[in-house]
Amino acid sequence: MSNPTSRRDFVSDSAMLAFGAMIVPRAVLGGPGYRAPSAKLNIACVGIGGMGMSNMSQMLTENIVAVCDVDFAYVERSLAGRLTPRTGEPTPQDVQLGEAYKNAKKYTDFREMLDKQKDIDAVLIATPDHLHATIALAAMSLGKHVYVQKPLAYSVHEVRLLQKAALANPKLATQMGNQGHSMEGSHRITEIIRSGVLGKIREVHVWTDRPVRYWAQGIPRPRAANAPAPTAPPNPRPQWNMGTVDNAVRAAMAANDSSMPPGLNSDLYLGPAPEIAYHPAYHPFAWRGWLDFGVGSLGDMGAHLIDQPFTSLGLTYPTSIAASSTPWGGGEKNPATYPMATMVQYDFPKVGKRDALKLYWYDGGLMPPRPEMLPDEVPMNNPGSDGGGGVFVGEKGIMFYETYGNKPRIFPEAIAKKAEQVPVTIPRITVSHEQNWIQASKGEVPSSSPFSQASPLTETMLLGMAALRAGQGRKVNYDSERMAFTNAPDANQYLTRVYRKGWEL
Repeated sequence: MSNPTSRRDFVSDSAMLAFGAMIVPRAVLGGPGYRAPSAKLNIACVGIGGMGMSNMSQMLTENIVAVCDVDFAYVERSLAGRLTPRTGEPTPQDVQLGEAYKNAKKYTDFREMLDKQKDIDAVLIATPDHLHATIALAAMSLGKHVYVQKPLAYSVHEVRLLQKAALANPKLATQMGNQGHSMEGSHRITEIIRSGVLGKIREVHVWTDRPVRYWAQGIPRPRAANAPAPTAPPNPRPQWNMGTVDNAVRAAMAANDSSMPPGLNSDLYLGPAPEIAYHPAYHPFAWRGWLDFGVGSLGDMGAHLIDQPFTSLGLTYPTSIAASSTPWGGGEKNPATYPMATMVQYDFPKVGKRDALKLYWYDGGLMPPRPEMLPDEVPMNNPGSDGGGGVFVGEKGIMFYETYGNKPRIFPEAIAKKAEQVPVTIPRITVSHEQNWIQASKGEVPSSSPFSQASPLTETMLLGMAALRAGQGRKVNYDSERMAFTNAPDANQYLTRVYRKGWEL
């Protein structure tokens, strides 16, 4: 693999961005409102086999000058699925996407791309979670606007690095891919909550059915192919315990073909993650449930469900967190995957006129207690709610919402009628969140989900998993200024990660 710039040197140089040393892109030189001579941005897209391809399809108003991925065979299969649908003809947008992909320069290593291609104005990052901060920091150090899929980063430490970089370079347009933040439902929720019609809010409950039906969690590390099964003393009775289940899962995974897919650059896929052998349980897509690469259900859906109370109530950082779950995949001491189901309680302090409140997170299909003000005949989840939602519990009423803040429902009826009268005060975003970022990159509008907004939200999400690593049900107190668990110093290790040599941040 070509490696014109070492990972350590590249990131070391990237760290200078926090001190303002950067190359300013064409679109920024003229200040706010300036547009490049072509009136189009030159965009590079990193990680385009999945969600990145959808993001890229929303950026075709601009010049897609480069695409970067560690597995172009998978990318091209994904693109082929769009261009040759099972029924009908491809959409004009997909045809345009195919042309943009064909004409863009191809790279496997993002470092090579940033080093060689000097015409890039902005970078889309839609890789697995563990690479988000690494690529974003490198791009920002060179003066590139950045769009990063949610979650913003893999760890609290990385969130803080990105937050610092954005603060040091305010002319760069930053965006976390959190489409719900700019949608009608989220704006309306904020208007209603801030109006006070529900009374004081002291509890919010948020849930999702992820990872069920989407990816595996609660499973052990796969055993190498053809490895001998662990031996155990004979027992006249079957022992149905976690060890038995784990061994059965390992055996089944070892029986599958685990040979490296042609064209996959495994070293670049791992990036800062530990050195582990390839297995199809990791790539493609299935990476989200593995501690090496993702941050589980909370990282996947937290941005779409916690964002609404975070924004409407003006939350920043919790002061304490307690979490419990089903078993970790591979065991609690050295887990491989996140639990199948988790509950997290966040305590937020009183700030100004807002009382202290508790926010509860549930995943894996767990649900909160049914609120007393909800009529018996009304379901907690509406059909088609994408398996998730939330509820604000106020003194006078309750408000349910679905994933992305969709379809707010208010009870009792008298409070719902009052809510209808709450005026519209928040300007609406009439374009996609990708197009909003493009407009922000040109200096035309503010970004809808900049790092300044996305950083405390993402940090709160990640604190839930760090608290769970601290121990089942253990309440940990958090000092956001020190970025530390004050009563559990042993858990502070989970606010960052151990980086593979050469990939340190």
